[in-house]
Amino acid sequence: MQRPAPALVLGSASPRRLELLARIGVTPAHIQPADIDETPRRGELPRDYVRRMAREKAEALIGSTNGAVLCADTVVVAGRRILGKPTDLAKARCYLQLLSGRRHRVLTAVTLAHDGRLRERLVETVIRFRPLTAGTIDEYLDSGEWQGKAGGYAIQGRASAFALWMRGSYTSVVGLPLAETASLLAAIGIQGKMA
Repeated sequence: MQRPAPALVLGSASPRRLELLARIGVTPAHIQPADIDETPRRGELPRDYVRRMAREKAEALIGSTNGAVLCADTVVVAGRRILGKPTDLAKARCYLQLLSGRRHRVLTAVTLAHDGRLRERLVETVIRFRPLTAGTIDEYLDSGEWQGKAGGYAIQGRASAFALWMRGSYTSVVGLPLAETASLLAAIGIQGKMA
């Protein structure tokens, strides 16, 4: 006899992650963001940092549920520099100036905690931005779309016009790589209900 699928807790306040899960027909039973310190450690590499963040979020929540916990973390990386969510307009401007006319990486780590086991995936996407004029950056910042977004931009919004090309997972850049997430969920019996 097949065990029933566990209830899913989404450990994120991101409306984008909730929307992405809905695309694959998955509705979390509960949404509970994890409250952890997201400060990078001295000398911590971007891949190690983003994996640690997703894992620590899941570990912080797993004791509060009998179900499964899905957590993710996304960072934009320029060279070895981690560009998280800018705290103010000046930092968002600095990020966009740094990304202008160059290639960068977006890393998203996903952790699924269930039955004492952590299942993890790391997805890397490479994007090249066109050169951005000061006026273009100002217009984008005026839109407010940069707020709460890793790297100071939302690829699913106005910043889609900045990307000359992309290699990798679009949904990962938005915040949750769907192919990898669907595979993780299926491994514990959570199947989306596709329309």
